[in-house]
Amino acid sequence: MDHLVTATAAGGTLRVHAAVTTELVAEARGRHDLAPTASAALGRLLTASALMGGSLKGAQRVVLQVAGDGPLRNLLAEAFPDGEGLGVRGYALHPEVDLPLSAAGKFDVGAAVGSGVLQVTRTLESGQPYTGIVRLVSGEIGDDVAAYFAQSEQTPCVVALGVLANPAGILAAGGIVAELLPGAADHAVDQLERAAAALPPVTSLVREGASPWDLVQRLVGDLEPKHLRRLATRFACRCSREKIEVAIRGLGPQALREMACESRPQTVTCEYCARVYEVTPDEVAAIAAR
Repeated sequence: MDHLVTATAAGGTLRVHAAVTTELVAEARGRHDLAPTASAALGRLLTASALMGGSLKGAQRVVLQVAGDGPLRNLLAEAFPDGEGLGVRGYALHPEVDLPLSAAGKFDVGAAVGSGVLQVTRTLESGQPYTGIVRLVSGEIGDDVAAYFAQSEQTPCVVALGVLANPAGILAAGGIVAELLPGAADHAVDQLERAAAALPPVTSLVREGASPWDLVQRLVGDLEPKHLRRLATRFACRCSREKIEVAIRGLGPQALREMACESRPQTVTCEYCARVYEVTPDEVAAIAAR
């Protein structure tokens, strides 16, 4: 089962989140009928949101949105506490996008995303949102998340994200983020840089059976990591029929009257999870009358 672990290392001056997200990304692929390149792009963003959501609690949540000028146009992923675990959901505006592999034989996510911005919104327990926006460095998602940490949170970090997919499905997905905190010694920084440079692709490790803790050990094993938290991670959505009815009510009296006069039910599809809600003309009339 997919899960995420949080650890510290180097005497508490490194914070590390690592996750295996194969099932999560596979669920998103199936729900949105994602082509391989779109699967790789959204899968990386979903994994990044899970890693950034590793410390969430209560009503907190984190939303990552990529807006680019490439064929994918927009990607969005959200992580939030879900019972005893972490819920993650998201979508690609153009799930059908599939490009030829790059010269290195990898998914050309950068070309699919193009130039643009990454927006990260963290919502606190109070409901107060805090948003940071950075220009995309490469469109490959991992580089862009690292740039966000460095520029918006002034936290240097190592980010490794990966999705291995083919037309038949998702073979492996996961990631790791290691943040340098105040007080990190030079030798710890040097060790982290060397380990990051030598780290094999995350998808290779996951496909070989690596757990999130194994990923932590591969990156900071020489810096005495200490396990802090383990969270089950899954695709989950916060949509409901009640929220759909609120959205319908917001269309206004004229639109509601027209919908109530239709001879057949209306369908509303959640953009996050692709669940379809059916609303009959009588139900629309009842919503309008409230």
